[in-house]
Amino acid sequence: MRNLIFFMHTSLDGFVAGLKGEMNWIHVDEEIFDFVATVTDKADTALYGRVTYEMMQSYWPTAAEQPNASKHDKEHSAWYKKVSKIVLSKTISEKGLENTIVISDQLADNINKIKKQDGKNILIFGSPSASHSLMSHGLIDEFWLFVNPVLLGKGMPLFKDVTETTKLKLIETKTFSRGVIALHYGTKRNS
Repeated sequence: MRNLIFFMHTSLDGFVAGLKGEMNWIHVDEEIFDFVATVTDKADTALYGRVTYEMMQSYWPTAAEQPNASKHDKEHSAWYKKVSKIVLSKTISEKGLENTIVISDQLADNINKIKKQDGKNILIFGSPSASHSLMSHGLIDEFWLFVNPVLLGKGMPLFKDVTETTKLKLIETKTFSRGVIALHYGTKRNS
């Protein structure tokens, strides 16, 4: 069975974005990008909410072709173009989308069917609203939380409307030179 792995940057006080969606406090650099590439290499599917998907589609397909493309831009663009994509949305259609499945209802049933198919891991990057829905159905198998050394005080919470206890097992940690700490947890059912 494939694992659904959640990737998210968070502030130390548990916010994934400011009140207006600001993410300018997130620290990323080549060290973090190189580390994340070791995880994306083990995945063949990316899952997004509609907003994040549209943002990704507007950048990644051609990112490697830009004159100032970084090593990460080239590598992630190649990965993005080859992987299957799943979009959670009630407002867009699969029509005209390449290598993309749109899930608009029966979230748990549809995701569980995909997880049972042959393949590598499924990664969800960001997509806070979609992630909240996946968490509420107990569909996430692993969490990679990149804790940034900043306190926001208010904003969009990492975990929202959690109604039951979910026990996690710490699998590993990674500290980066600029103060970001990556915490890798597995769910109890996946430990």
